[in-house]
Amino acid sequence: MKTTLFAAALCISSFLANAAFAQVIFVDQTTVVVHTTPNQRRVVAPSSYWIKEVNVQANLRDQVAQVQVSQVFQNTGSRVLETQLIFPMPNDAAVSGLTLVVDGKEMVGKLHTKQEARRIYESIVRRRRDPALLEYIGHGMFQTSVFPVPPGKESRVEIRYSQLLKKDNGLIDFSVPISRNKHCNRPVDSLSITTRISTGDPIKTIYSPTHDASIERTSDSTAVCKLQLRNVRTTDDFRMFYGTQNGLVGMNVISYRPNPKEDGYFLLLASPEVKHDPSKKIPKTTVFVLDRSGSMNGQKMEQARAALKYFLNQLKETGESDLFNIVAYDSAVESFRPELQRADDKTIQQALGFVDGLFAGGSTNIDGALKTSFAMLSNPQRPSYVMFLTDGLPTVGVRDPRQIAANAKSSNKISARMFNFGVGYDVNSRLLDQLSRGNRGQSVYVRPNEDIESHVASLYNKIASPMLTDIAVDIDFDVARSESAPPPVNRRYPKQLTDLFRGEQLVLVGRYKQSGLAKVTLTGHIGGVQKRFSFPVNLVEKSLDESNGFVEKLWAARRIGEIIDDLDLNGHNKELVDELVRLSIQHGIMTPYTSFLADESVVLGQRGLNLSRANAEVSEQLSRESGRSGFSQRRFKSRLQATKQLPSVNEESDADAAIVSGGISRFGGRPANRAAPAGAGASLGGGGFAGGKDTAYRRRADRLRQVGQKAFFYKQNRWQDSTVTSEQEKKAERIVQFSDKYFELAASQGGKLAKYLVFNESVILNLDGKVYQIDPAPVKAN
Repeated sequence: MKTTLFAAALCISSFLANAAFAQVIFVDQTTVVVHTTPNQRRVVAPSSYWIKEVNVQANLRDQVAQVQVSQVFQNTGSRVLETQLIFPMPNDAAVSGLTLVVDGKEMVGKLHTKQEARRIYESIVRRRRDPALLEYIGHGMFQTSVFPVPPGKESRVEIRYSQLLKKDNGLIDFSVPISRNKHCNRPVDSLSITTRISTGDPIKTIYSPTHDASIERTSDSTAVCKLQLRNVRTTDDFRMFYGTQNGLVGMNVISYRPNPKEDGYFLLLASPEVKHDPSKKIPKTTVFVLDRSGSMNGQKMEQARAALKYFLNQLKETGESDLFNIVAYDSAVESFRPELQRADDKTIQQALGFVDGLFAGGSTNIDGALKTSFAMLSNPQRPSYVMFLTDGLPTVGVRDPRQIAANAKSSNKISARMFNFGVGYDVNSRLLDQLSRGNRGQSVYVRPNEDIESHVASLYNKIASPMLTDIAVDIDFDVARSESAPPPVNRRYPKQLTDLFRGEQLVLVGRYKQSGLAKVTLTGHIGGVQKRFSFPVNLVEKSLDESNGFVEKLWAARRIGEIIDDLDLNGHNKELVDELVRLSIQHGIMTPYTSFLADESVVLGQRGLNLSRANAEVSEQLSRESGRSGFSQRRFKSRLQATKQLPSVNEESDADAAIVSGGISRFGGRPANRAAPAGAGASLGGGGFAGGKDTAYRRRADRLRQVGQKAFFYKQNRWQDSTVTSEQEKKAERIVQFSDKYFELAASQGGKLAKYLVFNESVILNLDGKVYQIDPAPVKAN
């Protein structure tokens, strides 16, 4: 069965419906095979080109962006590739100076209106029998003439343009589509984005909801944001917000409310100033607690000593105002000094010698070590931190984990923060989470093959310079409320706010009942003196589009992390399991306890059966306090609770998680080492699975997709919108793919619905309250 391929597209998927520029569509006249697999999955053969490299250079000056996107592609076929380039124009942004260059030669092209472009897009989709380009309906188009690419030859395509960026609620919004086409044969070797920001006023907020990019704040008003990815099969489009404010702290709020009858979602970002005055440094106290029991022998002990030396050398850099001590324990507990020490050069050198003399041997007295450490801390005016590293279970002294956690909390008289490093699979991961929750901290889990020093260094660098301690956030509205009225803001995460550090950013999510103008007040302490900062914000009554829909997904990820934490530390609760199942289905975020929902035999609407199975999974799996499964569950939970971005392209960080229930979902995107399956023409956003190479994992990974704000599960040879009920299915209007009615639906509402019609297989979905079933068009014989 054959059909003529009219277009092969690079970067056809888009995280945002209105971010459809900086991408090129390659158009050729190639014949491809379209066939149906034994499990009824329709497959379009891959194109005969390979995108080898993508490099984006962007210079942002206040609201003006100068962008250059370079793409190196190679004709991997055996014939000359006669190709055109199509550049979809943005809907709602001012773009000027557009230049398209191929191998150093500027291409002559024609600019098409939205109406003309719609006819071209529809023609491509009709001829190709593939819906991938539908999302561009509603956009204009720049189209070049045809040019040849010999077989085996590489060509460089460059797009240069200027753009006036949108600014809303004090944040400037910049995005670059970099998502990958599902028909490309091979992954991109290198994908890099370098964004240089320069502003007239001091930069405070820099935030990407899509990628964990590195940010270097070179001065108060300049910054460089870098993203470097290798061997990229799929990733979401890059999006970044930045904002300027004067003062010690800056704050911005992004809100999203798709349904005014339900609570909205908000994301609060707070950042301290970049400039650093050493005379205003806040002195801190740090106690490092190291497990030196027999199980730490060998490489683990060597890495632990290296981590301690890094900690001590960093203390030397921060000055003598900091206090510190080291507590090492096995069966017995030994301190570097009986009391806290000033971080002067002489004491640091002596401490380094103490570290060199540490060797592994003996049992594990966790309770004694923590009591000794907390007893050293007595000044509540100083930010104080306990950094605790262990690789095992308590074997001497108090051994009951709950009692150890209770003893640590009662010993912590000044509310010091506790950061725990669990090394290897033998650690009691539940105990570490109990310790971190009871002492305002967090747990970091280090797999056996990972470097201990890098994890310790990463965390210490974040807490090295506290700017504002014991922070709190309040949101107040001018409208009077009755005493019996529910709070206007609820379910905020993280639940416990602690300190704000130089170079770090508070990312707080929550729900709101009351919309409109409000005042956000951030309070904290500088050297024991309370400071207060207030900012006006506007929480929308109803969102006009899904451009800020990531806020809902981010809240859902953190809420699921909190639910798992409650179930783990406080015991089983059927209501929480019910909510866990509901959020997993609604948002396509699978967990160790709900991944079975992606099995094709599971009916999403059978609530009772699904709750029964989820309850059983929770009871059975959370009973594992240690071992690889316990380690993986709590590492996964911790990542959900602390996540700041939706997608994650680092599959290795999730590799252990796949051991639980045949695979754990990645809440941020499609696995980085896999080709996008058929029907994955739009970004996963918050769906997909993470890690794992087992068959059960791959089966489940192929059955969950997320497009826009919707989650789709593959059931009974079709994709099913998770919001469609069995009763609604019976009333669904059936439409044949590529029919006139199909294109009318795609073009309705300015093309906003087109992104939901990108599946190759049959799909049933709810669009603005009306249910449709889109059936594939028959594949015509040649």
